[in-house]
Amino acid sequence: MPRRYPEEFRRKVLDLVAAGRPVAQVAVDLGISDQTIYTWRKQELIDTGQLPGATSVEQSELTAARRRIRELEHEVAILKRSRELLKEQGNSPKGGTRP
Repeated sequence: MPRRYPEEFRRKVLDLVAAGRPVAQVAVDLGISDQTIYTWRKQELIDTGQLPGATSVEQSELTAARRRIRELEHEVAILKRSRELLKEQGNSPKGGTRP
């Protein structure tokens, strides 16, 4: 799993790059990948509307939605399996008799 850096740290790194320091030098000085800095810079351009793409807020909402969909799919699978087990046993969850 990728390492998460605090937002404040990301902001300071991007400020150093914006001030004219070379990405490679900042990466070496701080012990992070230069590709990480390029990714952060690209996302910043997207967030500020300078490049097309999904903003950070949209990405986090999408991640949360996908997580919720996985949870619901898991719940549906459990319910389907329990229904199958009840059918195999011949038992109705309501007692099997109608008034």
